[in-house]
This record gives sequence, structure tokens and C-alpha cells, in this order.
Amino acid sequence: MSTSTTGTSTVITNIGELVTNEPGAGEGPLGVRRGAALVIEDGVVAWTGPASEAPAADAAFDAAGRAVLPGFVDSHAHLVFAGERAEEFAARMSGQKYTGGGIRTTVERTRGASDDDLRANLRRLLGEMARQGTTTVECKSGYGLTVEQEERALRLAAEQADEVTFLGAHVVPVEYDGDASGYARHVATDMLAACAPHARWIDVFCERGAFDADQAREVLEAGIAAGLAPRVHANQLTEGPGVRLAVELDAASADHCTFLSDADVDALASSRTVATLLPGVEFSTRQPYPDARRLLDAGATVALACDCNPGSCYSSSMAFCIAVAVRDMGMTPAEAVWSATAGGARALRRTDVGHLAVGARADVLALDAASHIHLAYRPGVPQVAAVWKAGVQVAGVQVA
Repeated sequence: MSTSTTGTSTVITNIGELVTNEPGAGEGPLGVRRGAALVIEDGVVAWTGPASEAPAADAAFDAAGRAVLPGFVDSHAHLVFAGERAEEFAARMSGQKYTGGGIRTTVERTRGASDDDLRANLRRLLGEMARQGTTTVECKSGYGLTVEQEERALRLAAEQADEVTFLGAHVVPVEYDGDASGYARHVATDMLAACAPHARWIDVFCERGAFDADQAREVLEAGIAAGLAPRVHANQLTEGPGVRLAVELDAASADHCTFLSDADVDALASSRTVATLLPGVEFSTRQPYPDARRLLDAGATVALACDCNPGSCYSSSMAFCIAVAVRDMGMTPAEAVWSATAGGARALRRTDVGHLAVGARADVLALDAASHIHLAYRPGVPQVAAVWKAGVQVAGVQVA
């Protein structure tokens, strides 16, 4: 495995299929170019074009006919935690219904963990993601639920993650049992003041059993006033106000979107708010899958993300999410790949990642396959040949 380029530039040549996510740059909505090459210089894409015209560079990677695409953008993850909940998963698979109540188990374990333990687990998971082609990761707090613990989680996340989200309003902790409004007020005041310096985003779980529309609004509006941008856990377990609240506040993303009314779909389609779908959760909880086809046909923007967490989805594989989205959510392979790359970038309001145009950050994934279609066509099969993040090779080996 290489951890750096040998110089300031690298040419990836003999690319069988280059997915640019720039429709004008090649075939179809993915902007696919055949027989291509790509040059990385100083951490960005410096050139793309026919392999026969590729300029010289300090280092070379022969793709040997493989597909090359933007690194995956995972815009929803909960990675600062201690412990695991394998027994809870086994119970669900034996017929117990998922309610989200196990979050408190993780809260207890996370509070008792050291900084070094949490830091090491975060590093492990981010490395696992990188080896599978994920080059941009959003990381939430939400397993501390006190001022001190949430501030710690965000501080540790900011050391390693690309995007950091304050999710103090994940669930109501035991200290506030029966007083969700009081806890929401605490999140929106004392906790926010301590946590805002470490985060870009603020999130809330707007769901029956967590926070209602008024409580969620209080938290989000306070976060916006403090300079954080909103995102919402919305409509995961039931239809509810989460999606429409997200659209009203111009949230970057409404995440889950499993149970949607026609009004919810229309609201998403007429807004900038991305519907971020998390198929690994439905796979792991046996909930119904969200209807991506309905959203896409209505004109909504869709992203795919893993929601890696120790309870409802302990998977970090974007390739797995792509395969499930194609198999069970009505997406085409091209739509799923776009949603796992450019869609994730939209959900983070990033223009530098999720595509491979000149000037984009050089986050590049070389598959050990001839086409992006293989991500859905060969589910469960390791297909990563090499990964670069900001021009630095973080996974894979040189391939002759």
C-alpha cells in the first residue's frame, strides 16, 4: 500500500471507463469517458482526456482497463462511540422490533471510554471506509448527550473527519426522562455554546420517541443563529414533520426519508434539500426500504450514505448501499453511483468533491472491474484496486 505520491503529480492512465459526474464531459448523466487518463497535481485534478494524449507526470498508475470514478462521499455517519450492539442485532433478527432505544446503551459505554479509545475507534472506522473507496465522511456526535461529552465527541471528530455535525438532540438521555422539551432547550443553549466551535452542521432526530417539530425547530434555529448549517434525521420510523421542517429551514439534507407523504415528496422536489437515503439501516432493521424511484421521478435530489453506527447499521460499505439501492429501491446502477458520489457532495453542499472535473479535489477510486455497474452487479465482492484522497494514495497497490 502506498501512502503518498512519489512526486507532485500522478497520471492514472489506460482507464477503461472514467466516471466524471460531469454530463457534458462524456456519455450519459455520469459523463463517462472511454480509454481515458487523469492527471493529479498538488491534490487536485489537473487534466483529463484520451489516454493517448496524457501528459507526463512524476508517477504513473496503469489502470489496465479498469473503471475509475470519484471517491464515495458518505454524508451520514456516527463514528464517535464505544462498544457495539451485536446482541441487539441478533434480537432484531429474531423478531424484536427496532425502536432506537439501544442508543442509550451506546451512550453509557461512550461516556465511560477514554479519549484515546474513542480516537482509535474513529481512526479504525475511517481507515475501513477509505479502503472501500470512501474519501469524504461526515461524522456526527450524539452518543454523549451532556455538555462535556458532546464537546469531547466533536473535538475528537474534528481531528480526523472531513465534516463534523453536532447531534446533541439524538435522543433524550436518562437524566431528562420525560422532559424532551427541557433537554431540547439545554441542547439549544448551554450545549450548543460549547459545541458550535467544533462543528459545521447541526442535526436533530425529529421522530416520534425522540423530538417533535417544535423541539426540533428550537434546536435547529439556535444552531443556525450560532452559525451552523442544518440537517435533519427525518421520517425514519413514521410519517412526520421532519422532512417539511428540513425544507422550511433550507436544510442541506433530510436523512432516512423512509415514510413519506406526497406532500413530503413534493417539498423535497421543489427545494435544495437532498433526500439522503440509508439502505443499510433498513437492511439491518427489517424496516421497509425508502422508495428512491418515487423521489427521483418527482425531481428530488437523492444521496446514498451508510449511517455507520453500532446499532441500526454497523456497515461502512458504500458499495453495499449501492447494491441494495439498485436491488430494492428502484435505482439504476448509474443513479446509485451518482447518489453515492455527487449526491453525497450535494448533501454536504460541497462543490470540490463527488466529481472529477479539472480543479476538483483529487479523490479518486479505481475499481478492480471494467465498469461502475459492477458495484451493483457483484455485491459483496471486494472491488477496490486503489484509492486517492486529495491526490494521496490511501489504499491499494500499484497495478501493472
